Amino acid sequence: MEIIVIISLLMLLAVGVWFIIPNSQKKGKAKETKSGSTGKTSRSFSKEEVSEHNTRKDCWIIIKDKVYDVTPYVEEHPGGDAILNNAGADSTEGFFGPQHGTRVFDIIEDFCIGLLKASS
Repeated sequence: MEIIVIISLLMLLAVGVWFIIPNSQKKGKAKETKSGSTGKTSRSFSKEEVSEHNTRKDCWIIIKDKVYDVTPYVEEHPGGDAILNNAGADSTEGFFGPQHGTRVFDIIEDFCIGLLKASS
């Protein structure tokens, strides 16, 4: 009986580690792009600068005048390549579509790297 309890605890521990480690690695990658030690965004980007980041390996998007580097998320995006439809451009309309659940609004902030410069 004790063997079964020990094996069950070890399996539970292994499953817990399996879920925790990958999630912490993803969060670290997303937060690397933030400026400063507080994690707040302070940089500004022009639309031209954002437009240069329009590929699967380098994907920035604009949502409500904030700039997001979603490169680490492209391969995980549940909607597949739909995230690339507006790579390097404004994705506000698509982002607020009915396909996104409320969780996406929390997730996206991890990828914020700055603000969009006002057009002249």
